[in-house]
Amino acid sequence: MRRILLALATVWLASGSLPAAEVQVQTKPSATPSSSASPKLQSSPTATPSVALPQYRPALLGTGPTSVVNRMDTAGLIRDGQKDGSLYFCSAVDKFGEVKDTWTYKQSPDSKLLERELVRCLDQARFIPAVYDHEPVFVLFYGVVTFKIVDGKPRLRLFANQETEELKKEADFVGPQPFYGRGSKFEGLHYPADTVTTTLDGLVELAMKIDANGKLKDLQVLSEYPPLVGFRRAAAKDFRVATFIPAFRDGKPVE
Repeated sequence: MRRILLALATVWLASGSLPAAEVQVQTKPSATPSSSASPKLQSSPTATPSVALPQYRPALLGTGPTSVVNRMDTAGLIRDGQKDGSLYFCSAVDKFGEVKDTWTYKQSPDSKLLERELVRCLDQARFIPAVYDHEPVFVLFYGVVTFKIVDGKPRLRLFANQETEELKKEADFVGPQPFYGRGSKFEGLHYPADTVTTTLDGLVELAMKIDANGKLKDLQVLSEYPPLVGFRRAAAKDFRVATFIPAFRDGKPVE
């Protein structure tokens, strides 16, 4: 999987993450799925028959040997000198649970080792795939990873949301996930190529209200960096047409 360094039009989903999992021990890309981004669909495991699937299910981190949390080398992070750190990430997860692309952003100081280890593990990790209207779908999964050393032991936490208050509470909360395909006009994140002619990193923060059926009710742009080059417009345009896997709290869809 190629590492995308350009965190273009990444978002905060400010409404309603398998609960947080715990371990104790430069090019100008488009995030739209493409033939080069998903070449393995025909050889991937067959998706679960639609009759057995729920109406909605977000992509989840999972807990098996192929899950990202069980792949991360926490002892190695301590050995290599990683101190307390955190970072935000977004992964494009296909209908078979395979990670196709990953973006990282909002890193705390001195979190390069944590970022490198997370990206390495996401490269080969497998998620529980998302479901909309009883069918597996391709989604964007938004999460946060934190790493602390407590009494000399590593404490790694992975959250499936990016909301400040939910992260503080370490709640059983999964943030909404925009999906591609039937029932959604979302086509991924687009670079504002009409106004930006050189490679440029961009970050846009959006606050959204999404109901328990995954419908977008409100969208506000909170911030844009760098300003006035088109990222704000591109992000709002991409997400205004999206339908979402709704937020889940304690295993149930919520607004």
